[in-house]
Order: sequence, then C-alpha cells, then structure tokens
Amino acid sequence: MDRRIIGISKQNILRLIGSSVAVLLLIYLLSRQGWNDIEAAISRLGLGSFLLAFGLIVGSRLAFALRWYILLRGVGTEITLWRSFRITFAGLFATNFLPTTIGGDVVRFAGTFDLNLDRALCVASLLVDRLVGIMCMAVLLPFGLIPLLGIPSSRKSINWRSPFVLTLILWLTIGEISGHVREKSKAFILRLLQSLDLWMHRPRFLIGAVISSFMHMSFLFATIWYLLEGIDEALPILLIAGLWSIIYFLTLLPVSINGLGVQEISLTYVFASIGGVSMRGSLTLAILIRTLLILASLPGVLFLPPILSNVKRINDNS
Repeated sequence: MDRRIIGISKQNILRLIGSSVAVLLLIYLLSRQGWNDIEAAISRLGLGSFLLAFGLIVGSRLAFALRWYILLRGVGTEITLWRSFRITFAGLFATNFLPTTIGGDVVRFAGTFDLNLDRALCVASLLVDRLVGIMCMAVLLPFGLIPLLGIPSSRKSINWRSPFVLTLILWLTIGEISGHVREKSKAFILRLLQSLDLWMHRPRFLIGAVISSFMHMSFLFATIWYLLEGIDEALPILLIAGLWSIIYFLTLLPVSINGLGVQEISLTYVFASIGGVSMRGSLTLAILIRTLLILASLPGVLFLPPILSNVKRINDNS
C-alpha cells in the first residue's frame, strides 16, 4: 500500500509518538484520580442531560459547516447547504477515525471534486475558513489570559518535574524536529493572506462567516457550561470561552494526530489550574467532550465512501 495513503512519514511517526505519550499521561492522571470518582461524576449527569449536551455539540458542528458554506458562496461557487453539511461531517469523521494524512480539510477538499468547482477557490475557502476560526478564537483569548495573570504568585511557580510540563516540553521538541515548522508556517501565512483578499471585496460573506464562527463557539461553550453545571463544577461562560481559547491554540501545535491527547491534557490542566475546577472535574469534562465530539462526527461515515477515491488521488499527486 502506498505510504502516502496510510500516512507513514517522519512527521506522522513523530505525531504518533506525541499522541501516544499524551494518551498515556491521560491514563496516568485518570488512574491517580480514581476511575470510580470519574464514573460517579459522569453518572450524575443522567441520560437526558447527556443527550441535551449532545444536541448542543451537533449545533456547534452545523454552525461550523455553515461557515464554510458561506465562504464558498461568497466566491460564486454553486454548492447547496445540504452538500456542505455532508462534506463537512465526512471531514469531521475523518479527523476522528482515519489516518493522519486523511484529515478533515483533505476530505472537504476531495468532497468538492465532483461539483465542478474551481479547486483553487476551494483551497482558498478552506484556508480562510481556518483563519476566521483562529481570529474569532483569538478575540476570546484575553478572557483566559487575564485570570492566568491574576493567579497569586504562590500558584505561579512551575513544577518542572510535573507530568504536564514534561510532556509539553516533549511536544514542543517534537514540533521543532518534525519538519521545518517555521518555514511551513511562513508559507501558510502567505497563502492565507493571498486567499483572504478574495473575500475582502465581498465583506458581507466574510461577516457571515464570522457570525457562523461565533455561533459554533457559542454552542460549544454552552455545552461545556452545561456539563460543568451537571458535575457541580460551575464556571462563568466567559471564563469557559477564555480557557477553551487557550486549549484551542495549544492543540494547533503540530505534534499529535489531530490533537488527540493534546486537547484532553490541555483541558485538564487549564481548567484545573486556571479555572479552579477540581482535577476530577477537569478529567471528567475532557472525557465527555471527546466522547461528544466523536459521537457528533459519526454521521459523516455515511457520506465518506464516495469521497475516499478522491482522497487517494490527492495522495497520489502529492
């Protein structure tokens, strides 16, 4: 089998190592906290509350798909909202279940092949879609950083032997040696700026994408707020938004498979150390969020098979 299709490369092997280390650390933290305590916290939610949280997550995913649809329509592409949803959910499923090189953006790009859309515009829409998400999340970052800066000095001391810090150092090290991260970042930023120019002349579509992005985040933050309420670890919604923005930027580090492990460890540490949530509550939240995101992506398996042949073509030409 072609090495590119299954994602075997130096970078992907290092990302696999990063994810493996993160998952092992997560298991270690869970074992130290006690599986029974985590199970008891989850059971307190009840099926009805879990289903409501699931509905909120699905709303987040739909708003995420709407953002890309608006950007595509903004440059004159003919794509239906339903088709955008189908392709996006296929991409979300790929992000959770398929090999590293078959990520969500690759699937979304491949999903447009039979629509006779301009491929350059499709690539540009995916880049701007990511840029809009980053910019909207950056707006909320101060709500997480201000509480961090306000932590008393006695709590600011860093234990360099802690599992979280050691793992973070490992991730950053892997990121540096995994393949010219800085050079790739510069090239990516240049492509972003060039792509963004297409939408600057159509500001109403760009504004629509921003509104959809905040809708997506609002559903996500409401899910986290509701889950924390259910396990008696309530936090203000703006603080949740700020803490999640920190986690979001940590997961952008190219040191794991689709953020696997990085999100869970980052969430546990950030919500516990900055938000004041108990370690048990933070671990419970990390497990619940990952579970809900996976469940919400499952419908994508229905729409993925026709796209996989196009994914193979992308890998063969790369």
